[in-house]
Amino acid sequence: MSELSWWKGAVIYQIYPRSFYDSNHDGVGDLAGITQKLPYIASLGVDAIWISPFFKSPMKDFGYDISDYQAVDPLFGDMNDFDTLLAQAHQLGIKVMIDQVLSHTSDQHAWFTQSRQNKTNDKADWYMWADAKQDGTPPNNWLSIFGGMGWQWDSRRQQYYLHNFLTSQPDLNFHNTDVQQAVLDNIEYWLKKGVDGLRLDAITFCFNDKELRDNPTKPVDERNGRGFSEDNPYAYQYHYFNNDRPETLEFMLKIRALLDRYPGTAALGEISSEDSIKSMAEYTQGKRLQMAYSFELLTDDFSVQHITDTVQQLESQMKDGWPCWAISNHDVARVVTRWGKGHAQSTQLAKMFTALVTSLRGSVCSYQGEELGLEEAELDFENLQDPFGIEFWPTFKGRDGCRTPMPWHVDKEHAGFSQNSPWLPVPAAHQSLSVDTQIEDPTSSLVFYQKWLKWRANQAILKYGDISFIDLNPQVLCFYRQYQGEKWVMSFNLSAQTQNIELPQTTTAIPLNFDLLIGQQTGQSVELPAHGIYIGKC
Repeated sequence: MSELSWWKGAVIYQIYPRSFYDSNHDGVGDLAGITQKLPYIASLGVDAIWISPFFKSPMKDFGYDISDYQAVDPLFGDMNDFDTLLAQAHQLGIKVMIDQVLSHTSDQHAWFTQSRQNKTNDKADWYMWADAKQDGTPPNNWLSIFGGMGWQWDSRRQQYYLHNFLTSQPDLNFHNTDVQQAVLDNIEYWLKKGVDGLRLDAITFCFNDKELRDNPTKPVDERNGRGFSEDNPYAYQYHYFNNDRPETLEFMLKIRALLDRYPGTAALGEISSEDSIKSMAEYTQGKRLQMAYSFELLTDDFSVQHITDTVQQLESQMKDGWPCWAISNHDVARVVTRWGKGHAQSTQLAKMFTALVTSLRGSVCSYQGEELGLEEAELDFENLQDPFGIEFWPTFKGRDGCRTPMPWHVDKEHAGFSQNSPWLPVPAAHQSLSVDTQIEDPTSSLVFYQKWLKWRANQAILKYGDISFIDLNPQVLCFYRQYQGEKWVMSFNLSAQTQNIELPQTTTAIPLNFDLLIGQQTGQSVELPAHGIYIGKC
């Protein structure tokens, strides 16, 4: 794994296309809109973009239910629009990663349309079909993440089919090698087009237990992990048999072998399992995926102990692979709200969060709007679009709050996202944080983001160096980064109060010419303001 690999230490900017920029003013963002905003993306100093699904889809799960893997949905444009986007991104030095949803398709995909007709057609075994029990109930106790049983009865086949997500997202049968090859062919279609990488959605869900064994019950005191609280029965089970099966690791070898035929490409796996840290290490071991990320830093737990434990556990297990960290994305509440918990200094928090996550060892996925310090949008029930939120309202409000449109212009209707009413409303609080307002303000979150990423790009120690943690104050996250004989100490005050640390060795502050709260050093003592940081050279 060469240090010249573009993805190693990269900052990957996630774009949710329907909410980025609407070029044709139908209320939904599109590929041409992304292309128009590529100069803005380049100004951020990111290395790559990851574009959430833009493939043909009935949009029951907003593109994560694909009906044709090799076609652009008309909602987002056409293939010429994608080709133009790819070419212009490359001209600006921006790599392009695309989302690949492999474990399931839409129920409107041609494969499923054929598969459900009878038990003898060529695609009959392409999905997870199973007979009912004698009493007509589903074959086992597997549940759907989006609520209820993970099985749906189909009257044509007189069988149940598995869906780990919506009923309109049937799971493919990866035990069938023809399915595996068809999936690889779809991936190769985009590699031939010249994409630089893949983000593999829900990759741990590809294989399911062939024997369809019941998942064991999870004790009550363990039911509030991985984002699934007790209001969702999915939290009631250990998902040993419908997720993270050993066969999936073998399939990762096939994906990697395909990628290796297209030099310079890389895959980033989304990991969600009963032990995601262990799975991240396994999925990136040897000739499997280059990178993986999980939901450990996408939870509500914002503490020195949690971040330290998470990274240390991964460092102790991940030997060959490369970590990727995310603190916001399209599936969770925005980090300024989730970790800030209503703190008044949201701009300072946004700056610290950017500096913190990009100082860990690994690559980073940064979600659109993170650079603006956007908070989670509060939406009324009648404005919800997300089926997950609609199902579990009001205890869980779904994912719409982090998917509202990007605010581009403070004085334009819908913050300049579209001339027509957008698919989700733009919150008034977001309009005041628009790009055009922040770009003119040297103290803004956006200007800090740009300056910090461009500075970080020249710091090999932050991109490639080793990491080790030190305990100096329970409110201050402290770690060393070391590379080629150089050693830095990084300190982040996670609290809203001034904190003091005593550095264990002679350290000289590294001057940071950013608008940021910086710790003041006297000898080996550092006083850190609320949410301030200190970086020193040992």
